[in-house]
Amino acid sequence: MAKQKTFEDFFVDELKDLYSAEKQITKALPKMVKAASSEELKEAFQNHLKETENQIARLEKISTKIGKSLSGKKCVAMEGLIKEGAEIMEENMQPSVMDVALICAGQKVEHYEIASYGCALTYADLLGYDDISKLLNETMDEEKNADKTLSEIAGSVNAEAMNEETETSSFGTNGKSKSSKK
Repeated sequence: MAKQKTFEDFFVDELKDLYSAEKQITKALPKMVKAASSEELKEAFQNHLKETENQIARLEKISTKIGKSLSGKKCVAMEGLIKEGAEIMEENMQPSVMDVALICAGQKVEHYEIASYGCALTYADLLGYDDISKLLNETMDEEKNADKTLSEIAGSVNAEAMNEETETSSFGTNGKSKSSKK
């Protein structure tokens, strides 16, 4: 029978999950930059790539502080979110619709990270790791800001995609065919 995990063991597992997630994100973001057509969106993804690299460095600092390696675990949730994003990028979409889809994929990633960092931050607080809490809180703020930035960009990108849609579609704004008589 395997050794029963302690609360601290679970905390370390969560940190390993986050470390894997951030490593995966650094590989996905350059592809998202390339797929985006909005300069504002490209810039947001590029900026978040730099932040993500700093977040990895913070996690490595935490690893040193707790004396545990964060390597060796695969974040399957992030793997799934990134796979979903990769499938979106293979779709044949109008550029503005691709931007809408990329924002959606990006926000799914951000929401996962916000939830995960929120848990890790709570565990660090409960375990009395004040210095680790500060590092995790710094990353949490960045993730929330990235989500906010994507929401702000979505405002204009979504409107642009809808305008293009109504100009080229046979559907009215209510989703019913313009030629249907009801």
